[in-house]
Amino acid sequence: MKILLLGKNGQLGWELQRSLAPLGELIALDRRSEHFCGDLTNLSGLAETVQTLRPDIIVNAAAHTAVDKAESEPELTRLINATAPGVLAQEAAKLGAWLVHYSTDYVFDGSGERPWRETDTPAPLSVYGRAKLEGERLIQAACPRHLIFRTSWVYAARGGNFAKTMLRLAQERERLTVIDDQHGAPTGAELIADVTAHALRQVLQRPEDAGLYHLAASGHTTWHGYASHVISHAQSLQPALHIKAQEITPVATSAFPTPAKRPHNSRLDTARLQAAFGLTLPDWQQGVNRMLAEII
Repeated sequence: MKILLLGKNGQLGWELQRSLAPLGELIALDRRSEHFCGDLTNLSGLAETVQTLRPDIIVNAAAHTAVDKAESEPELTRLINATAPGVLAQEAAKLGAWLVHYSTDYVFDGSGERPWRETDTPAPLSVYGRAKLEGERLIQAACPRHLIFRTSWVYAARGGNFAKTMLRLAQERERLTVIDDQHGAPTGAELIADVTAHALRQVLQRPEDAGLYHLAASGHTTWHGYASHVISHAQSLQPALHIKAQEITPVATSAFPTPAKRPHNSRLDTARLQAAFGLTLPDWQQGVNRMLAEII
């Protein structure tokens, strides 16, 4: 079996290289790859790559993820997050291949307090959210053999992340101010990658399990709760860690104006995923604690 992975050096792509390797021959590309095109802005190159390699599975972990920057470059955002996945879906369908794609809670408007279900009506607030929703729909229309995972608040030990930023600031400042009216579940890239591999093994035997699923760690918190947990647990792991911050002040989203509007409710209901694939998703603290143990 041949697997084509796009976006190999991103937070998720890096973990997918590990989790997908046991499933078959893995060809991992990024936008700078030389022999085959992994650049989502090059639609003809992408199509030619799929036609040449003829993979059994395409996993698209590449995306335009700069949410605020997307507001000022909607055409590029739409090209990468919608049009290119649509092309991948068309090429996958021609081969009878599977396409795995990752989407986001930003397809919703963030209203209410109930976790979002797959059947809830999307209403994105941003250019990024609208492009990701269009990408979902193009895939659903073109390629029956698809897995689309909506996730949120993704982090990894590799590269920059919110936890690392909070730890750095806590060592530099006596007081931190962190948003306390956005709710979600910090979700590790390694969890997403492992679930992806598990789900692929199953759908290869049970194609009827194709579709759209919500994938996030269990439980929920706010950015303030997330920051507080990170700093407290980091100190328990490394008592010698010099934390200068004596106060972590909760503030409203309005305290930090951004070009793109953020959803207040990013909770995702993962019951459908857990039932379909026989999974139990761990509490968000478990993954964060493991990540902290790696980076401290």
